[in-house]
Amino acid sequence: MIQLENISKIYRRNGKETQALKNVSLHVNKGDIFGVIGFSGAGKSTLVRMVNFLESPTSGSVLIDGKDLNSFSPKELRQAQKDIGMIFQHFNLLNSKTIYHNVALPLVLAKEKKQVIKDRVMELLRFVGLEDKALNYPNELSGGQKQRIGIARALATNPSILLCDEATSALDPQTTDSILKLLQRINQEYNITIMIITHEMSIIQKICNRVAVMENGEIIEEGDVLDVFGNPQQRATRNFVRTVIPDEVPESALSNFSRTPGSRLFKLKFNETANLAINHVIRHLDVTVNFIYATMNEIKDNSVGYMIIQLVGNSTDVDKAADYLQKEEIKAKELFD
Repeated sequence: MIQLENISKIYRRNGKETQALKNVSLHVNKGDIFGVIGFSGAGKSTLVRMVNFLESPTSGSVLIDGKDLNSFSPKELRQAQKDIGMIFQHFNLLNSKTIYHNVALPLVLAKEKKQVIKDRVMELLRFVGLEDKALNYPNELSGGQKQRIGIARALATNPSILLCDEATSALDPQTTDSILKLLQRINQEYNITIMIITHEMSIIQKICNRVAVMENGEIIEEGDVLDVFGNPQQRATRNFVRTVIPDEVPESALSNFSRTPGSRLFKLKFNETANLAINHVIRHLDVTVNFIYATMNEIKDNSVGYMIIQLVGNSTDVDKAADYLQKEEIKAKELFD
């Protein structure tokens, strides 16, 4: 669907060069809700502007449905861009135009017939729940309503791809949730592939099925959201994941457990394998298991998190229990070893 092959982007201003993207390759499948996350300056907004060729790469190829946009004539490129909608952080609505005319603008520019425009605009306003605001102006709407209008406008030309550049950053958490649910409806009901640019891991958690993590103009990690959340490989990724699944044990939790001689403390991933292993230790080994701390979140109908357990007993039995946990490959990490 979307293929970026070895994309680099260099800006040259006043004799100086700034490399925003460095040899980036990315593949977004049809029907994905694909997240690209990174801190400010990571290059994620530059990356998304490559997809609809608002900016062209210094080197590399952008392919949409297997067609290289680099090879398109200006006319062919304009036609291709109609198939790629985009919504922005600050809505980009025309304050001098009614809501109806804001949504209608892409269709007017495409020189569609008036009745076609009217039918499509009212269909989209009903879809985003703002049919009664057709004759209002943008300054009469809330931030969430403005973004819904921005989404309706982006859908006007029936695109197969929707790009979202920090589309919820200007909204409060409750409004953000409503916009994310709307994007999920768009993905499911219109079968539109969505690419979301964000710096908030909670957005990725709630809506995306795949994610790429960017740092310094490069993709440093990519995969299914559950895999990335469950086993982050890079430091930047771990920092993002910690915002929704804390993996550091609070000092208050550690200070409250008794350091019994011979006891050992382990940090385990919270999953079914770990639960079964702990159950085996409790039932078959002469060891007491104390749960010191746990944190968990729901990712794509799966529980992801960590727990800290203390094994208490004589040293021989505790060692047997520790060996069993490590043999079960549940990635038990001993604390204070």
